[in-house]
Amino acid sequence: MYPEDLIEPMRKELTNAGFHEIRESNPMEDAITNAKGTTLVVINSVCGCAAAAARPGVRMAVDQASKKPDHLITAFAGNDKDSVDKARELMLPFPPSSPCMALFKDGELVHMLERHHIEGRPAEMISQNLTAAFTEHC
Repeated sequence: MYPEDLIEPMRKELTNAGFHEIRESNPMEDAITNAKGTTLVVINSVCGCAAAAARPGVRMAVDQASKKPDHLITAFAGNDKDSVDKARELMLPFPPSSPCMALFKDGELVHMLERHHIEGRPAEMISQNLTAAFTEHC
């Protein structure tokens, strides 16, 4: 678990961009499985690839895409254990990774970006990947 004062600015990067933060298991399950339309889930992280690519890339995609998810939710790996565990369960068969991003449509996983898709790539590439997924599924 990370000190909250350390990760608060990292949380705010997404919540200030319109993401709803979920810290408990049941609300996470409800937000994914019972939501109508599309839901983008971002598992946030303290790592360098989250700071350099994941958070900036997802913010760019949400800001610039002509088609966007209906719902934006996030949880923080290492601190929001219950909600992250539930999100990861719903992301199967993909193994746990953070950061990661998953797009669900009517509760079904339709697109996944794992850490190995994010690490070492520029934010613009992450944004392009997500924008293409939004265009196809939203």
